[in-house]
Amino acid sequence: VSPDNMDTFSTKNLALQAQKKLMSKMATKTMANMFIDDTSSEVLDELYRVTKEFTRNRKEAQKIIKNLIKTVVKLGVLYRNNQFNSEEMALVERFRKKVHTLAMTAVSFYQIEFTFDRRVMAGILSECCDILHQAINRHLTAKSHSRVNHVFNHFSNGEFLAALYGPSEVYRPHLQKICEGINKMLDEGNL
Repeated sequence: VSPDNMDTFSTKNLALQAQKKLMSKMATKTMANMFIDDTSSEVLDELYRVTKEFTRNRKEAQKIIKNLIKTVVKLGVLYRNNQFNSEEMALVERFRKKVHTLAMTAVSFYQIEFTFDRRVMAGILSECCDILHQAINRHLTAKSHSRVNHVFNHFSNGEFLAALYGPSEVYRPHLQKICEGINKMLDEGNL
């Protein structure tokens, strides 16, 4: 092995790759509980329930939530390991602010009757997706990018949003719990 080839080997990069790979393999509910607080976990549980109800497909609902968890955990790993350059950090901050706006909008639409607009929610979700893709572009694989699309395509689906915010008693209790959890996360500064 020449000295030049030794320079390309980095234990830090290898450890980061291993950490990302490990997170992708371990994104189960039990593992998520190690990285995600109780309130976030409750919101994810409710998102799973409404997704399962809407898709009528338990496996698909599990896959969507699992992809969401994998994405959040990988983003956290990249952030905690200072992997983002200044341009990407600006995108991560923009993403964080957009998610905060999304959370406030979601709660507002729930609390104030007849204000829900699926185009507004879908638009904010689409912006979140675009910003996230830009931020993680050089860090994650095409498979991770397809997971991001899978999650955002589901949650920004106009029919899903209309069902979730509609008058149906099937979704209402779940939406209430989701919004209560989001409110708590906002109050605690976690969103």
